[in-house]
Amino acid sequence: MTDHATDARDAAARTAVLLVNLGTPDAPTTAAVRRYLAEFLHDHRVVDLSRWLWCPVLHGAILPLRSPRVARNYEKIWIAGRGSPLRVHTQDLADAVQARLPELRVRMAMRYGKPHLRDALRGLRDEGLRRLLVVPLYPQYSATTTASVFDAIADELTRWSDLPALRVIRDYHRDDGWLGALAAKIRALRGDAPGEKLLLSFHGIPERYVRNGDPYPRECEASAAALAQRLGLGVDQWKLGYQSRFGREPWLGPATSDVLRDWAKQGVRNVDVACPGFSVDCLETLEEIAMQNAELFVEHGGKSLCYLPALNADPAHADAIAALVRRHTAGWN
Repeated sequence: MTDHATDARDAAARTAVLLVNLGTPDAPTTAAVRRYLAEFLHDHRVVDLSRWLWCPVLHGAILPLRSPRVARNYEKIWIAGRGSPLRVHTQDLADAVQARLPELRVRMAMRYGKPHLRDALRGLRDEGLRRLLVVPLYPQYSATTTASVFDAIADELTRWSDLPALRVIRDYHRDDGWLGALAAKIRALRGDAPGEKLLLSFHGIPERYVRNGDPYPRECEASAAALAQRLGLGVDQWKLGYQSRFGREPWLGPATSDVLRDWAKQGVRNVDVACPGFSVDCLETLEEIAMQNAELFVEHGGKSLCYLPALNADPAHADAIAALVRRHTAGWN
């Protein structure tokens, strides 16, 4: 007679959850940054130009010029003894989710850099993987992020003879648990003396990608509106912006830097900035927002910019991700 309890335990042991984030260099050095940027910027989902046109520009100009500057920026935020904030916080989040889901195997991987998504998949296969839930840690879907993760998984699985059952969480931009955790953190960090304005800054993408069908800005707008509603903010108390513009073609607007510049010129003295598209803190939040944009705001007449950290491995964030996993693995056992 079959022991159903034993079968359930065996099934759970063969079910894995893979939390996937963007990636990071191995070290805050020019060589490490150059390797990382080369992999990242070679992805056709990220830069969709012809390789004949793009590769000479990338290797002849962008990587030699950009890598030393980006390495210096990483030095400013590197966590002594642990490494890149994005990797550290993603690992801590994975550990916190694992603690909430002891019946499953929870791992983390990076789309670019280490631990690489390919290596994580192969490690799970060697452990007897039968069912895999992939959680791209991008609340809002974009072809440049979530779809790129899917591409990498599909590319690796084409080499496997015995495929696992596969589920991929497309997005969670209106998830109640995630929105509740983020709203609670922003409310607590702003406290009793919040800035005059709240800027919700998302990573930008080229406008051309949106014209080609990427739904990303709609999901950013939906997240921002739902978050503002939970925080009880009026339309004149907050705004959405897009950061991290790269290259010369038009990107989504308004640009975060333009919003901050305009607010400073209008007499706004104190602002708070949160980045709801980033699951954990990284170069784009800790250096670009908390340092570069804070300086820009003051240079144009503002008094202070307060960056509100990402959810990182906060208990409420781990609870929200664990709840997502439970819903998406339902029925597998």
